[in-house]
Amino acid sequence: MAVELEEAGKIEDFTQDGTVDLKGNPVRRSMRGGWKACSFVVVYEVFERMAYYGISSNLVLYLTKKLHQGTVKSANNVTNWVGTVWMTPILGAYIADAHLGRYRTFVLACTVYLTGMSVLTLAVSVPGLRPPHCNESNIDVANCKKATTLQLAIFYGALYTLAIGTGGTKPNISTIGADQFDDFEPKEKAHKLSFFNWWMFSIFLGTLFANTVLVYIQDNVGWSLGYALPTVGLAISISIFLAGTPFYRHRVPTGSPFTRMAKVIVAAARKWKVPVPNDPKELYELNLEEYTKNGKFRIDSTPSLRFLNKAAVITESSNGPWMLCSVTQVEETKQMLRMIPILIATFVPSIMAAQIGTLFVKQGTTLDRRIGGFHIPPASLAGFVTLSMLISVVLYDRYFARVMRRFTKNPRGITLLQRMGIGLVFHIIIMSIASLIERKRLSVAREHNLIENGGQVPLTIFILLPQFVLMGIADAFLEVGKIEFFYDQAPEDMKSLGTSYSSTSLGVGNFLSSVLLSTVSDITQEHGHHGWILNNLNASHLDYYYAFFAILNVLNFIFFIIVTKTHVYKAEVSDSMDMLSEKLRS
Repeated sequence: MAVELEEAGKIEDFTQDGTVDLKGNPVRRSMRGGWKACSFVVVYEVFERMAYYGISSNLVLYLTKKLHQGTVKSANNVTNWVGTVWMTPILGAYIADAHLGRYRTFVLACTVYLTGMSVLTLAVSVPGLRPPHCNESNIDVANCKKATTLQLAIFYGALYTLAIGTGGTKPNISTIGADQFDDFEPKEKAHKLSFFNWWMFSIFLGTLFANTVLVYIQDNVGWSLGYALPTVGLAISISIFLAGTPFYRHRVPTGSPFTRMAKVIVAAARKWKVPVPNDPKELYELNLEEYTKNGKFRIDSTPSLRFLNKAAVITESSNGPWMLCSVTQVEETKQMLRMIPILIATFVPSIMAAQIGTLFVKQGTTLDRRIGGFHIPPASLAGFVTLSMLISVVLYDRYFARVMRRFTKNPRGITLLQRMGIGLVFHIIIMSIASLIERKRLSVAREHNLIENGGQVPLTIFILLPQFVLMGIADAFLEVGKIEFFYDQAPEDMKSLGTSYSSTSLGVGNFLSSVLLSTVSDITQEHGHHGWILNNLNASHLDYYYAFFAILNVLNFIFFIIVTKTHVYKAEVSDSMDMLSEKLRS
């Protein structure tokens, strides 16, 4: 009897979500996964984000001061690069889900990432790899000697190599972390609900160090040391992640998600005249045993996006994977497509986030940065985004969510879309305040006759603080909610691709920021007009530009409300959420 109980306990200890070790063997909860494994992942993210933001936070000033680029060109080069950084995860997610798995894709990408960082450090350190020093002020960079083609090729080659590396790390590291919790075990499911809050906490902890210590070193000690430290930090983060290898749970790659979705769309299109039966049981589906033995999940048919159900209709000519798909395959495709309207609604706030490392920093260069004998680096104000984010995430997880659970009986406190909606409202407030603050800065510049010469405005740099602090609070709602939403709503076999939606949002937002900045700059300078965005910010009208953003955010919020009204959350693969909800009700 004791032996039977012991064997039953061992069986119950095995995960039920299909996770395995690196050799493909089933894993036990007591041996792998949980917060023990996540601790390595979270600590990795602290150091890696320190490395990434150590480069990106101050990049616009390096392009201006060392490569002698103007306001629009430097800002666009930053947003184009950051956009690439956040778009490449689509490729990384595809490789992970279809071929190598998340762990191996991540390790391979880390090698590319570290190579890019190392070459970039050389590019800013070796005198022959950058143009000679120029004594002209920031508004007269046109008179400075430009970087040669070779210098630009090495610098941007390193930057974009780094971007390719992050494409393999970003969609997989958070997914690896979330995979350490079994959805079929209620206690672990509850831990997963908090994981993304603490995940973002780790991100912003590393970012805080980058935006304060590293930015100060770059501005006051030197760019060589300022870039070498992030490179060392990245090497440390990779070592920490590898040290946790014996404790990780893994998911087996299940083939290309793009191919699986394409088969559904093609099959449905080829049978567009075929009627869909009213009884879902008449649709094609594999036996439950087929899914169980492969550690996969069967999904029941849903009425949404009904046209795609045609792919599962059995006809005489339905032979081959491009003519007949299972109900589960159809529903997986639906789940990915249903998230696209929400993804589109996150593009505009991602444009706002792009201003933190570009125009917000450029504004800071025009203000009084002195505190006694200490000069505050303009990019270090981004540290207040991080600080307010850290505080907000803790308050959200410890107090706000707990209070809301009492009223909503939702284990998360509020729904993921409600959380994102609150973040969108904050973005409207942020850009409205930013416009008013810029109007104040310009009025003081006029009072002191600083419009033409672009001199320093006698206002403390801390006048910009509200827009930075509020951006951090917005991130606590929108960015955390966005990452969790795209992970949670993605099919079990497409989690990496789902997570890449979040990074895609930031990538598209940065590219759109470049397009808007160039377009608005060109249009407002037509027919001899002065223009809204010039190298001399004192002669510019960023207040109009920020007001335009505020209006854009209002329109986007209306769009978000419309698409959320029609969004259907996917069904849970286990009853863990129901058990947690029932516990709250009782």
